[in-house]
Parts: sequence; C-alpha cells; structure tokens
Amino acid sequence: MTVTATPPARATGALRILPAALLEARRPHRMIERSYVVYAAAWWIFVSGFFEPMFYLLSMDVGLGSLVGQVEDGGQTYDYAEFVAPALMAVAAMNGAIFDSTIAIFFKLRNDVYDSILATPMSSSDIAVGEIGWAVIRGAVYSASFLVVMVVLGLAGSPWLIMAVPACALLGIAFSSIGMAFTTYMRSWADFDYIMAITVPLMVFSATFYPVSSYGDWAWIVNFSPLYHGVALTRAANTGVWEWSLLFNIAVLVALGLVGLRFTSKRIAGLLLT
Repeated sequence: MTVTATPPARATGALRILPAALLEARRPHRMIERSYVVYAAAWWIFVSGFFEPMFYLLSMDVGLGSLVGQVEDGGQTYDYAEFVAPALMAVAAMNGAIFDSTIAIFFKLRNDVYDSILATPMSSSDIAVGEIGWAVIRGAVYSASFLVVMVVLGLAGSPWLIMAVPACALLGIAFSSIGMAFTTYMRSWADFDYIMAITVPLMVFSATFYPVSSYGDWAWIVNFSPLYHGVALTRAANTGVWEWSLLFNIAVLVALGLVGLRFTSKRIAGLLLT
C-alpha cells in the first residue's frame, strides 16, 4: 500500500489575515516562562518602567492639577488629574511593551540567546509570538497597577475603568510587535536614542495632557499616533461612556498588531535561520 504525505493545512477564510507566526507557533509559552524566570531574579528591572507615569500622575494630582483646574473634553468637564490619569495608564502600558520589545530583544540578538533557543524544538515563530506575548503581559501588569493607584487616589470615574486593562493589553500588542520589528534593524546601542525620540513626542502629542480640541485645525494628526488610540479607549473606560467611534480606535490597534507581528516574524526568521 502506498502512503502519501499530507501537506500541512493552509489557512482559509478569515484565518488568511492572521500572521503565519500565530498559526505556526507551538511553544510560545516557553518564551514567556523563560522571561518570567529571568525577571523573578531581577524584579526591580520589571517594575522600573511603572514609576515614570506614576510620578507624572502624582504631580498632576498634587501640583499641576491644582493650577490647571478643570478641562473640557467632548462636552464633559473633568478635574485635570482625572482627565490625565487614564492617559498615563496607557503610557505605562506603552513603556512596558516598548522596553521588552526593544532593549531586551536587542540584548538577546547580540548575545546569541535566540541561536541557543533554536537548538531546541523551539521555532522562530515561537520566539516572535512568545516575546511579544511577554511584552504585552508586562504592559498589562503596569496598567493594572496603575488602575489600583487611580482608585486609591480617587481618580476612578466609573466601574468600567476595569476595561482599561484589556484596552492597554491591545495597545501593548501594537507597540510590542512594531517595536520588535524596528529592533531587528538596529545596529548598536546608540540606535536606542531613536526610541526616546519617538516615544516622548508620542506621549506629549497623543492628547495625553490636553484635549484633542486643543490642536485646532491639526487635530486630525493625533489619529496617526498609536498611543492616542489607546488613550481614547482608556479615557472612555474611565468615564463609562462608550461610542461607536471607539471601534475605529480598536481596529487601528488590531491592524498595527497584526502587521507588526507578521513583519517581525519574517525578520526574526531571516536573521536567525540564515
């Protein structure tokens, strides 16, 4: 009897839009487990990125907020600290995702960590999906911790604020996948100056500290900022006001995450398997 090999199943229908790495990855949880073990021994590195936005929040609540007073956004009036707080939660998620998808990834690429991993049954898809997954987890932990701080400071405007955590996770997927893709092109540690040159303006010009209406005729520019779409979602969660326009913000982050993962998986495979 003749036995013929069955070719691997190809993605059909809606699955065609998914990056191949998502369908091919079999052990990405092992990469997440590895990161957990590493950071368990150096937990202070893990929590470091949380403090910058938290200090911003404290300065808004204790200092600058008393000077600014109230702001109006979308026909509603907020205390300034309450307006800024959910946006800084998105910034905390961005910081966590960016750190683990750039600096940590570059270190592993330069020190042949991934080459050792590929000597095991792990694949390049496992590495890409697992590393992005860990970056998302880190960003989500930051945002959940930030939520607790907001509740303690009395800045939670609605019980719906809990939905800001999955919104931040979605933001983390977008930033970590794009960040990891850019990292594969970096040549030296000096290139990380570009990361700060991008993230700081994003934090300032993503309606984080003032309403979109403050931009005047240039308000449309904020739609090009991935952070802004996360800010819009976390701010809506804090107010408990959900509008259909938020579907656009979700769609942008999902699209960025899928495109970033597709590109990252190809770059990682090209770098490690050649």
